[in-house]
Amino acid sequence: MIGQVTGSLVAALRDRRQTVRALAGCARLADLLEAEPDLDALSFYPHLLAWELSQLPAGKRGTPVVLLDTFEDVGDRTHRDMERLVQRVVWLMPNAFFVITGRSRLQWGDAALHGQLDWVGPTAWPGLAARTPPRLADRGLGHGYGRQVLLGDFSPEDCEEYLCRRLARDGQPLIPNEVRRVITERSHGLPLYLDLAVMRFLEVRRAGRTPQPVDFAHDFPALIARTLSDLTLEERTVLRSVSLLDSFDVDLATKASGLPRHAPAMRLIERPFVREDPHGLWPFHLHVLIRSTIRHADDQTDDCWSAHDWRQAAQRAFTALGHAWRSASESDRRLLVGCLQQGLALARDFRLELDWLEEAAWNYVGDSVWEPLAPPSVQEPGQAMLETAADALVETLSALARRQHEHREHTAARLSTVIGADLLPASLREMGIYYLAKAQRDLGRSDDSRRGMQLVADGGGRLAPAARRGLAHLARLAGDFPTALETAHALGWEGRHHRIEGDVWWTQDDMDRAAAAYEAARGEAENHGIAGERAICQAQRAFVLAFADPDVADDELQLADQLLSGLDLRATGLTVQIAALLRDAGTIGDLEDRASVLRTEIRVAGLTSAAATLELAMAFHHAVRGDHDALLATISQLGELTRSGEYAYYLDIAHFLGDIGLSTNPRSQARWLDGAEQTRHRWHSLVTTRRGHLRTA
Repeated sequence: MIGQVTGSLVAALRDRRQTVRALAGCARLADLLEAEPDLDALSFYPHLLAWELSQLPAGKRGTPVVLLDTFEDVGDRTHRDMERLVQRVVWLMPNAFFVITGRSRLQWGDAALHGQLDWVGPTAWPGLAARTPPRLADRGLGHGYGRQVLLGDFSPEDCEEYLCRRLARDGQPLIPNEVRRVITERSHGLPLYLDLAVMRFLEVRRAGRTPQPVDFAHDFPALIARTLSDLTLEERTVLRSVSLLDSFDVDLATKASGLPRHAPAMRLIERPFVREDPHGLWPFHLHVLIRSTIRHADDQTDDCWSAHDWRQAAQRAFTALGHAWRSASESDRRLLVGCLQQGLALARDFRLELDWLEEAAWNYVGDSVWEPLAPPSVQEPGQAMLETAADALVETLSALARRQHEHREHTAARLSTVIGADLLPASLREMGIYYLAKAQRDLGRSDDSRRGMQLVADGGGRLAPAARRGLAHLARLAGDFPTALETAHALGWEGRHHRIEGDVWWTQDDMDRAAAAYEAARGEAENHGIAGERAICQAQRAFVLAFADPDVADDELQLADQLLSGLDLRATGLTVQIAALLRDAGTIGDLEDRASVLRTEIRVAGLTSAAATLELAMAFHHAVRGDHDALLATISQLGELTRSGEYAYYLDIAHFLGDIGLSTNPRSQARWLDGAEQTRHRWHSLVTTRRGHLRTA
C-alpha cells in the first residue's frame, strides 16, 4: 500500500511542477525522482510519506503506529537483505511509532553489524544499545547483549481473565472455576499453555465428557513442538541440555550440549523463554513450564532424545560443573554451593558416579555454614529410597543442612538410614558416622555417641581430629575435666584445641582463661577462613563474658550476631540468646518470658545440651536475685534434664551459685580441676560480684 501511495505521488510530481516546488524542502526528493523504481529505491520512499505527514496542519497531525509482528520471518542472522529494507523504513520515518515483535532481539544497536545494515550501533539506536554483557569464560565484556523489552508472563489475574473471556456463553465463563484454577497454576503465566489448555478443554467436550481438573494435570507435548518449531538443530540441542540445569551461562550451556562453539547458546539466550537474573551465579534459566515440559512430557518431535542421549547430556553438564568448581578459588563458597546443588541433582537423577562431588562435599562440610543444599525429593525426610551413592550423598548432606531446622531425632534417623544402606565410599561413610554421633550426643545418648566417635577416631580419616574432639566433649559432659583438658592439649587446630580448652575452663568458673581460649580459637578460625567455626568461638566467648562482665558482654554479643549473619547455625544462635539472658541476669524485666520462648525453641530443635545450659543461666539469675524458691525449682528442672548423667555437674554449679549443699546431687561424679571447694567459692563469688555490679548500676 505504501508503495502504491508513494508511486502515485512520484507520478503526480513529475506531471505537476507546482507540486515539485511545494516539495522542495524534501531532502531526498530529487534523488528519488531520478532513480529507477527498483526495490532498493522503493525502500527509501517512506521518507516521502514521513515528509508528507510532517506537512499536515498541527490540528490534524497524528502519530501513525506501525506493527511488524513475527519479525524472525524477515530473515536470519546471516542473510539480512530483507532486514536492511525494513530497517530503512523505520529509520526514514522518525515521526511514526514502530512496534516490532519477534522471538529474537533486534540487533541494530550492535556496532559489529556495520556493513550489513545501513544504520547500526548505539549512536543510531540508543534505545537498543546493549546493557548487560554475556557471561563467557573466554571472551571479556566486548560482545554486547541487550534484551530490549521482554513481554512477561500473565499474572494469575490475567490468566483468569483470559480463560473467562476466551470461552464464554451468555456472558458466563464456560470453563469452571476449579478447572481454571488448575490451568492457571500449571501455566506459570505462559500464554501458549493457556491456549493449548483451551484447545484441550474443547477437545474433551467434543468427546462427550465434562472436563475435570485432572484433565489438565499434565504437560502438553505440543508445547515442545511449538517451542522448538523455529529453532535450529544446534539450538534445540542446547535447549534440551540446559533443561537439565536450574541455571546456566553461555559457557556452561555450550559444554552441556557438547557443541564446539558458543553461537547456538548465544542465540538461544535471546529467546523469550530464557529468563535472566543478572545477579545470579549463572544468569540464565528456562521458563519453569518450558523446562518441565521438555524434561517430562512425551516428546514426539523428529529429533527427540533417547534415554541414552539424556544421560550423556547430564554427564556433560555434570563434568562442566565439576570443572567450574575446580577452576575457582577455594574461598568461592557461592560457586561451591551452586555446583553442588546442580551436581547432586544430576548425579541422583541419572545415576552418575560421584567423581568431584566427594571432594566438594568435604569442602561444604568444612566451613560449617550449612546453606540449603540438597535438591527436592518426593520422599519424606528419613524415608528416601537409597539405591546409589548419589542418593546416599544427597540424603547425607540434606540431613546435615536440615539439622539446623529439624529435631535431632530426625537427623539421627536419616543418617542411620544412610549408614545402614552402605552405599557411600569409605570417607563419606565416615562423615555420616561422625555427624550421627554428634546428633546422638545432642540427644543425650552418650554411649552411642562415644562408640561412633571412637570408630571415626580409630579410622584415622579426615574427621579423626574432630572425633577426638568429640570424645573430649563427652568426657567433659561426664564431668571428667582433667581428661577433657589433657585431650584438648593434644588436639591441635584440626581438633579445635583452644575451643575445647575454653569449654573446660568456664565450667571451673575461670572465665578470663576461658575467654582467652575462645579468642585464640576465633583467631585460628579466621586464619583458616572457617566462618562457621569463627562464629561458634565468638558465641562461646560472649557466653562466658556474660557471666563475668555484662558491660563487656554487650560488645561481644554484637560481634557474635555479626559473625552469625548469613550462617545457618541453630545451636550457636541459641548460645547467643542464652548469653544475652546471662548478661541481664539479676535485673527486673522480661527475662522469664524470654527464657520461656527459648525453652520452646530448644525443645523443637531437640538440643538437650542447650536446655540444660538455659536452666543453668536461670539458676544464676535466681541466685543473684536471692530468690531461693525459684532457684530450688530450677535445680529440680536441671535434675530432670541431667537424669542420664550428662551435664550432671551443672547441678553442682547451680548449688555453688546459691551456696547450697550437694547432698541432693548424688549423680554428679565431677572431677574439678582445683577441687570442689575452690570451685564452689569461685562460682558463688560470681553471684556476689554481679549483685555489686547491679547495686552500682
